[in-house]
Amino acid sequence: MRRGPVALLFATLPEAEPFIKGLKLKRTVSAPFPVYKGRGLALVLSGIGKADAAMAAAWTCERLSPRVLVNLGAAGAVGKKLDPGDCLQISRAVEPDRPGLRTGAPREHFPEALKGFRNAVIATQDRPILSAADRRRLLRLADLADMETSAFIQACRRFGRSCFAFKFVTDAPGHSSGEDIVRGIRKHRDSFFSFFLSAVLPSL
Repeated sequence: MRRGPVALLFATLPEAEPFIKGLKLKRTVSAPFPVYKGRGLALVLSGIGKADAAMAAAWTCERLSPRVLVNLGAAGAVGKKLDPGDCLQISRAVEPDRPGLRTGAPREHFPEALKGFRNAVIATQDRPILSAADRRRLLRLADLADMETSAFIQACRRFGRSCFAFKFVTDAPGHSSGEDIVRGIRKHRDSFFSFFLSAVLPSL
């Protein structure tokens, strides 16, 4: 039986550009999600937020039949344990803005994990975490914050697909604007690609 591609899902093009160029991927689909292919890989741009991430993951599962899906991209550190540029595997994703009806606790989602990587817990919600107060609020729940990971994992699990998530830190306490995030993406995305190419891809 033919094995499907390894699907790499990013929220935005700036995060994905080093992967597209470095792997010489060619754009094959424009809508509903841009897709770039080559070398047994399919890179999909989902758009920002939980709804887009879930839709893109579901579409990828149905249309591309990947053997595994990997969510990649930027995340913000909520405390001082992590530094911009750190590359981490996500071991658990929590949703602070979607508590369980009975427990009131944030919903949790678990991707698969590879051995030998530094792990982190990520909080996913539908607005960026920029203020110091917002970061402090998440400290008891997670190490990182983003807007896609939990939805990506949930969709993959619903379709019975293997999934992983790796993130690089773009901003930390002391950064408080969207421009800080953009600068962090452009500064650290090349080293994240090198980390993926040398350490993650051979293990998938």
